[in-house]
Amino acid sequence: MFTGIVEEQGELLSMERGTASAVLSIRAKKVLEQTKVGDSIAVNGVCLTVTKLASDRFYADVMAETLRRSSLGELHVGGRVNLERALAAGERMGGHIVSGHIDGTGRILSVRTEDNAVWYRIAAEQRILRLIVEKGSVAIDGISLTVATVSSDSFEVSVIPHTREVTTLATKKAGDTVNLENDIIGKYVERLLQTTKEDTMSSTAPGGLTMEFLAEHGML
Repeated sequence: MFTGIVEEQGELLSMERGTASAVLSIRAKKVLEQTKVGDSIAVNGVCLTVTKLASDRFYADVMAETLRRSSLGELHVGGRVNLERALAAGERMGGHIVSGHIDGTGRILSVRTEDNAVWYRIAAEQRILRLIVEKGSVAIDGISLTVATVSSDSFEVSVIPHTREVTTLATKKAGDTVNLENDIIGKYVERLLQTTKEDTMSSTAPGGLTMEFLAEHGML
């Protein structure tokens, strides 16, 4: 589990391509501290397992499914990536619950400045947008951000200078692809409601949470 608070930016040193997979080598410093083989590190929001360590870098395997669902396949040697180690027990949780399991990608439509903030409008598929709510949380390339506005085909976030300085957002422009992860709580609620609706329509549905109960208590 992660928080979406990026610890540092790393540099992609190499990407060894397989038939449908890849092995990444990433230069880093802070995230290597107390890290061992088998630990998890989020790379642009994608949870990857450390398979090998050196004094100034780590290696990670990327399976075909991960390349299909994320933007990792578009990385170039020398490019910067957001890095975060898995959350340790007892630490402050400054962002929100981030699993590192990407729901898909989005495309930046526009970048505009408003005083000290920079606004990013991002287009996404409906299956992702339906779980994005105004003032809710979303992870963009592993960065925990608050949703400012939502429309039928996109959403916007407003980013403070510090966040741009310590992440790769400062290099992003219109047309770029970013990894998106919905708030995990919203995903579980959607699944629960879907299952409950199916159970309610079944003549053998067990007792418990129903759509009527949720409506009666103002939850729908």
